[in-house]
Amino acid sequence: MWHLDSLRLSDTAVPPGAADPSGGAIAFGPFRLHAARQLLLESDRPVPLGARALDILIALSERPGELVGKDELFARVWPDVRVDESNLRAQVAALRRALGDGRDGARYVATVPGRGYRFVAPVRRLHESPAVGDTALRSRELPSRLSRLVGRDEIVRAIAARLQRRRFLTVVGPGGIGKTTVALAVADSLAGAYADGVCFVDLASLSDPRLVASALASALGGGVAAADAGVAVVERMREKRMLIVLDSCEHVVEEAAVLAERLLRAAADVHVLATSREPLRADGESVQRLAPLEVPPPAPELTAAEALTFSAIELFVERAAACADGFELRDEDAPRVAEICRRLDGIALAIELVAGRVSAFGVAGIAAHLDDRFRLLTQGRRTALPRHQTLSAALDWSYEFLPEPERVILRRLSVFAGGFTLDSASAVACDDDLGSCELLDGVASLVSKSLVAVDLGGAVGIYRLLDTTRAYARAKLAKSDERERVAVYDRFREGFTSADPVTGKSRLEALGNNVS
Repeated sequence: MWHLDSLRLSDTAVPPGAADPSGGAIAFGPFRLHAARQLLLESDRPVPLGARALDILIALSERPGELVGKDELFARVWPDVRVDESNLRAQVAALRRALGDGRDGARYVATVPGRGYRFVAPVRRLHESPAVGDTALRSRELPSRLSRLVGRDEIVRAIAARLQRRRFLTVVGPGGIGKTTVALAVADSLAGAYADGVCFVDLASLSDPRLVASALASALGGGVAAADAGVAVVERMREKRMLIVLDSCEHVVEEAAVLAERLLRAAADVHVLATSREPLRADGESVQRLAPLEVPPPAPELTAAEALTFSAIELFVERAAACADGFELRDEDAPRVAEICRRLDGIALAIELVAGRVSAFGVAGIAAHLDDRFRLLTQGRRTALPRHQTLSAALDWSYEFLPEPERVILRRLSVFAGGFTLDSASAVACDDDLGSCELLDGVASLVSKSLVAVDLGGAVGIYRLLDTTRAYARAKLAKSDERERVAVYDRFREGFTSADPVTGKSRLEALGNNVS
């Protein structure tokens, strides 16, 4: 990786149209743009900027002073995807805000009405040379993204800024929501802020939690004995300025928490970014729960242009176009695609998997077979991690690490088709072997592990399983030794349908008609 202190500025301005073919950085005003690294710096500090706005900046700054047409920008920033012109205007506006365009007289991007945009600031070329020094702690190569990050620009910027303030942040969310992808984008955007670079540690393949510190030592480029790894790694990091990314911590959560705390206490300039399906619950940890991609509300008249303003639809269309040559979202298919993405809860992995089957089944066929989603979504990338190759495997990864009482609770909660309260959960799930206290602890743990969602905005907390999680847990319930309980639930439901003689309402109505 190149070091910021190794940059030297050329005295020669870049003439219009003379972009450096070697991919060298350029400077304008207080900014330095490293196009090859997708990095914009202001006074050596990364500028949080979304991928599309950054692509627009790169396209404009490659040809300073020249008009870059709207069609050219669409082809550059949204390849193979049709979007409304308002998307371009919004990204240009975001770019101008990031640059402070117009503030204190600074001008960078000029609009040519009806035609496009022009980069109007003087541009200088920078020349980069490799830094010398301790190569053992040089940043390891971050895993490359072979596809564009969709719908996460704002959260990447927010996490990057928060990590700089807090030093230790864990991105939390259910399987397949895109935690690793977001963490890599954050690390990439911040790489220039760390003199000793970024180190990415994939913990998913570890079968022994005691090897967490050894995995970090290996990623740093120097193996040590497992028994001494924790001490050795902390000593090596003591004087370093580096970002450590601990990816997929959920199955080694205690050991990852201990290692993160030790690093942060010993090394004042080390920052830690972790991903996990539950918080590490370590001292100094800041937690960022990753929300699903945006889906439109039900609307039978939804057009393709309207649908593509939502990140879940955008991801579906982009991935479908990559698998089915010539695929375009038509107005007549937009409501159906929106419904598919809603039923998949905006989970990125599920949307990518289902979009990959468009060439075989078409949009209508996928919508018709989505009830059997675990058979439908079985063809992920052959090179993906096993838990990311199918939707069922992603949920297996979470389910298999649950203690048995939590598995029981999750299976029993699958009878709720929508939201439920703790009282209704207790009425359905508790028995002689599972008391109310165990249920409360279990539900709280399942919330922490991103398997149960909760809305605490009202007077009473409302809990729910994501539709995909519920389908998985329902299937587990049917296959478990609790099959008799399924029949009990059916009788339980029948009892709920009889009206109360005082209120006139059934117990089912009181629970919101959610038991099924």
